[in-house]
Amino acid sequence: MYSKFQLAKKYFKYYFTAANGKGHGVHSPFVFEFIKFVMNDKKHYDIYKEAEGLRTELLRNEAVIEVEDFGAGSSVIKTNKRKIKDIAASSLKPKKYSRLLFRMIQYYHAQQAVELGTSFGISTAYLASAQNRPTVTTMEGSPAIAKIAQHNFDQLELNNIELIPGNFDQTVPVLLAASPKIDFVFLDGNHRKAPTLRYFTELLGAAHENTVMVFDDIHWSREMEEAWEELKQHESVTLSIDLFFIGIIFFRKDFKVKQHFTIRF
Repeated sequence: MYSKFQLAKKYFKYYFTAANGKGHGVHSPFVFEFIKFVMNDKKHYDIYKEAEGLRTELLRNEAVIEVEDFGAGSSVIKTNKRKIKDIAASSLKPKKYSRLLFRMIQYYHAQQAVELGTSFGISTAYLASAQNRPTVTTMEGSPAIAKIAQHNFDQLELNNIELIPGNFDQTVPVLLAASPKIDFVFLDGNHRKAPTLRYFTELLGAAHENTVMVFDDIHWSREMEEAWEELKQHESVTLSIDLFFIGIIFFRKDFKVKQHFTIRF
């Protein structure tokens, strides 16, 4: 993974070279619509307060749990016994991006969503709270973390979430056997190139023209950047949006030529 200094340099370059976050100079009507109605939607939704209140509780929780990690590992915490507040601080997606996920799944009316990497369920709660009430299947490698996430879903009274604990290598094929169609994917559970591309290929079998896939931490390391470049160039991908900390890909057939955008967010 890149050091904080390397990542800061990359972000600095991104910030000053990306397209304006207000849509100026963006010639794709689809992307302009995304910027105007999704990225820059300033309305306040009920889940914002509910989920962030839960995040605050987690960030104050001193309890220690034993964590089983199947991914690239934490860049901050090296031991398997960790405080809940430390896991929350290092693994929860910031509210800016969690809220964007909520607005995306709501705007594109996704009904079947999949998340790889539940953590404590903050981003999951955002996804499940969209007005269209999608069915969200979320997967978490650590049973201890999954248990806390399920408690959080119960606390928020979100009964449209199915939480599957276990190694993605075993759980993803089982999911796909039962789900012939997926509308929205958030992949946040393994920050390595080979598994990222493998899960993409597996999930692609259930994707369709209007599926949206979101990949976390696409500039986290050299191999994640390589994975992002390969995803963009895949023959099924027709449009990509790079927001630095997340990457979004679309498969819409009405785009005759591949388009790749880097937008300031």
